[in-house]
Amino acid sequence: MQTHFSEAALAKPHIQKADKVLRSCVHCGFCNATCPTYQLLGDERDGPRGRIYLIKQLLESDPDSAEESERQRASQVTRETQLHLDRCLSCRSCETTCPSGVEYHKLLDIGRHELERRVSRPWHERLLRTGLRHALVEPTRFKALLALGVRFRPLAPASLADKIPVTDQHSSPVRPSPQRHSRQVLILEGCVQPSLSPNTNAATARVLDRFGIGVASVKEAGCCGAIDYHLNAQQAGRARMRTNIDAWWPAIEAGAESIVQTASGCGAFVKEYGEMLADDPDYAERAARVSALAKDIVEVLDAAVSTAAADEASADHSHNMLLLNAATSGKKTLAFHCPCTLQHAQQLGGKTEALLSRLGFNIAPVAEGHLCCGSAGTYSVTQPQLSRQLRDRKLDALEASGATTFVTANIGCQTHLNGAGRMPVRHWIELVDEALSTTP
Repeated sequence: MQTHFSEAALAKPHIQKADKVLRSCVHCGFCNATCPTYQLLGDERDGPRGRIYLIKQLLESDPDSAEESERQRASQVTRETQLHLDRCLSCRSCETTCPSGVEYHKLLDIGRHELERRVSRPWHERLLRTGLRHALVEPTRFKALLALGVRFRPLAPASLADKIPVTDQHSSPVRPSPQRHSRQVLILEGCVQPSLSPNTNAATARVLDRFGIGVASVKEAGCCGAIDYHLNAQQAGRARMRTNIDAWWPAIEAGAESIVQTASGCGAFVKEYGEMLADDPDYAERAARVSALAKDIVEVLDAAVSTAAADEASADHSHNMLLLNAATSGKKTLAFHCPCTLQHAQQLGGKTEALLSRLGFNIAPVAEGHLCCGSAGTYSVTQPQLSRQLRDRKLDALEASGATTFVTANIGCQTHLNGAGRMPVRHWIELVDEALSTTP
């Protein structure tokens, strides 16, 4: 794609990045075929190709021009662009499809940041976004707000009621965590997961314990920064990245093997710390190290299973025996919703299904597995109508699979799908934990 940036504009780092992404696009339109919002709305401006053109227009326009016609054109571009960029889920399905390797999400971040600079949102949108940022990112605050939400759920507006679980203790009971091992990994507790699904990380610790891996959390580590960053408070998001790096660094220096995430949305974001802080001389090197250590739980468990299987011929093959016992006890047929952040951002599509099959579960194929469920971080709150349409479409596909149990790998997807009240959706690691718990 041809661009028309002035030399002065190209001297700015964000325009340089945008220019590189724009020039890699050949506007073939393959991306529209896998874009959830384009599938629903059929509007070119609500597909990746159209949004790329809108961002190009935005960045090439000059709101500070002395000419009235140019200022009016810039104003019109921003008003139109804000609507269509807000509708984007940031699911990155288009990136998986793109034959040219266009890094659309980077361009989207640049475009959204520029829009926030140029366009003042209506007061109710500003209030909603600020409220989400402050309500979700602090676990203690979120737990208190959740308790209030559960109590007054019948009085909440319909657009919010299905975001609040019927009870804040709907997960399985949390049993004591296992003992410490010589092999250690860190785990990111997350913002909302400790309250919405407290058993997820506990189950992770118990499962990894079976493979001789200890799990530790660092209380000083907080929100990964994704909520702030994707609500266009990018500096606040970067500050959270730095806080987490500082919190994790002593354990990394002490030999922690990886930083495990059980929420794929957090995992996708932490894996990009190195790139997002590459311009920070105080944090660039450590951020790159943190990103290299960031692993989704499926990556860690898959490696542990492979190691255990390879140890079958050794004197101590108890781990492999556990796998055999899990295979005989886990005969449920599962339908797995693969979150966008796992399959598109982390490029781990199919990994979880393969591991669950290896552990003895039956996996039912799910139609349109590449499409987003509509959760997308805070999207289900900021774009409720589109979000519900995508959720219903996803639930229809899951139910049509014929499975009896439904699992996913991200707390946002899990909570969003459960909000429909159609069938329970859990994190897949809890089912592995239950299968292994039946063994001696």
